[in-house]
Amino acid sequence: MARNTISDDSENAHFESGEQPGLTAARAATVAIELLVELTSKDVQGVTSLEPTEDGWLVELEVLEDRRIPSSADILALYEVEIDFDENLLAYHRIKRYNRGSTDIGTRQRR
Repeated sequence: MARNTISDDSENAHFESGEQPGLTAARAATVAIELLVELTSKDVQGVTSLEPTEDGWLVELEVLEDRRIPSSADILALYEVEIDFDENLLAYHRIKRYNRGSTDIGTRQRR
């Protein structure tokens, strides 16, 4: 016989009140990485920013675009990945490419 836990109760409360269940920032980052790797087959180096939107989360990822020798000559890129509260991909696009050792990659433009 299954027993309701505190997390089960809070999840049910979200559904009963009509609210979206909470997609945590950590889970949103993980989902964004998984989706981008699945679509591009590129290595994600890390999450550079994460922000909530009306529909879900906007996650910015640093990706290894082109591996070179020496590694300081690698080409990296920043990708924005937008996911909804149900962990579905809404959009993604590359916003910038740059050399790994570059100190002048510019500032991120806010939406």
